[in-house]
Amino acid sequence: MPDTIQARIEVTDVDLDFPLYHTSGRSLKKTLLRTVTKRMGEDAKHRIVVQALRGISFTLNPGDRLGLIGSNGAGKTTLLRTLAGIYEPNAGMIRVNGTLNALLDPNLGMNVNLTGRENIMLRGLYAGLDTAAIEQLEEDVRRFADMDEFLNLPIRIYSAGMIIRLGFALATAIRPQVLLMDEWFLAGDANFMDRARARLEEMVRGAEILVLSTHNTDALLDWCTRVIWMEHGRIQMDGPTETVLEAYLGHPVHKRAAP
Repeated sequence: MPDTIQARIEVTDVDLDFPLYHTSGRSLKKTLLRTVTKRMGEDAKHRIVVQALRGISFTLNPGDRLGLIGSNGAGKTTLLRTLAGIYEPNAGMIRVNGTLNALLDPNLGMNVNLTGRENIMLRGLYAGLDTAAIEQLEEDVRRFADMDEFLNLPIRIYSAGMIIRLGFALATAIRPQVLLMDEWFLAGDANFMDRARARLEEMVRGAEILVLSTHNTDALLDWCTRVIWMEHGRIQMDGPTETVLEAYLGHPVHKRAAP
C-alpha cells in the first residue's frame, strides 16, 4: 500500500534531562554544579541532572537532508534517540509523521536468544508487514547477509562480523519515509562496508527526510542540504551545509567532484 502520510518532523523547544542518582549529599551537589555548570542542573525534585538537550527547535519537510555536527558529547546522538522515541523529552514537543527507521546501532532491536530467522520475522511484524512481505524480507536479508546455514541458529553464537551483517541487512531492508542515522552505524568490517555502501546510499536517496549525525565532512557535503551545529546540548548554528561546516571547522570546504 502506498504511503498516504507526508513525512514531516516538527521539534519545538525540546529539553531532555538525565537524572544522576547517588548524588544527594550537599557538598557533592555543590561540587558538580560548580565544576560542570554548562550541562548540570537541578530538577524540581532537587536531583542533580545532566541537561542533555536545551531549547531544541526545527522543522523538516520532504526533501530535507539534515546533518548534525558538534564535538563529542554535544548532544547529537541524544537528539537522534529522542527523535526515534527512545528518550522522552522533559519539556517541549516532537511530532514525526511518516514511517521511521533509526539506524543507530546494527545490533539495536535484536534478541540474541532467538535465531536469525526469528529476528527477521519479529522485525517484519513490528513494521506491520503481512506474511508475504515478511517472506520477501527474509529472502532479502538472507541474500545480503550471506549466512544461509546460520539463520536457524541463535544469534548468541554468531561471530561479531555475522551479527553486523545480519543487523545491517535487517535495518536497511525496510525503506522508511524518515531515516535517522548515526555514524556509529557505519562502523564495522571494511570489506563488508564497501559492499554495503551502495545499499545504504540507495536507502538515503529513497527517504523523504534524512537526519544524519556524523563527523565525516564528505558525507555531510554529499548527503545533506542543511546542518545543525550543536554544543552543550544546544543549537549553536543552523543553516546551509557549507556555511555551517565552514563556521564549525574554521576553514572553507568544498564538495568532492563526482568520480
